[in-house]
Amino acid sequence: AAPSASAGRSARPSPGTSGSTRPSTSPGPSKSTVPHSGKGTFTAARAAGDKVGTGPLRRYTVKVEDGIDLSATQAAHEIEEILAHPRGWAAHGRGSFQLVDEGADFVVFIATPATADRLCLAEGLNTRGELNCETRQGVVVNLKRWMLGSPTFSGTPAEYRHLIINHEVGHEIGIRSHMGCPGPGKPAPVMMQQIKGLKGCVSNAWPYDEDGRYITGPIVP
Repeated sequence: AAPSASAGRSARPSPGTSGSTRPSTSPGPSKSTVPHSGKGTFTAARAAGDKVGTGPLRRYTVKVEDGIDLSATQAAHEIEEILAHPRGWAAHGRGSFQLVDEGADFVVFIATPATADRLCLAEGLNTRGELNCETRQGVVVNLKRWMLGSPTFSGTPAEYRHLIINHEVGHEIGIRSHMGCPGPGKPAPVMMQQIKGLKGCVSNAWPYDEDGRYITGPIVP
């Protein structure tokens, strides 16, 4: 996939609305101990799962930077649950996904801010120690965002992880453009860079609403 600067994740209509599931929580560093840098090497989750969804199959592997207190296997299963959610991409024909431990089409890297910056900068993307990105190898998730969420997001860090994955995987399945807020009080599209501000929208982590309608907004440069 071509690189894409995803400064933020998409937000959701509102966390905890009916039709949403209780978010998983991956054990990891506490808020006061999220390291800024790590070893720069990664360990892949030894985990595989069933295919979910319809449409072109995208197989993925999850890799976590070495030296941080985060289980690659538990993170992989959390991502698997996010992609299988009934309001996600897989449930609406935009693609099917399968967690694999080899032969992946893309990788989800969870990296310390310094390492995430290095991986993103290699694609010409300046993430400033704060943001996630999508590269030719796959998705780069900033550990700080994974553990702490976003100050613009009205939900827990565990809920914000849904937004991270849905936004970046949106790029992986070919949605290159970002979106803006469709109107005050409306749910922010998942492809909106919500960490940069909601512009009157309500934070939302899902591509689709509870009635199966795609949450969209104006295309932004």
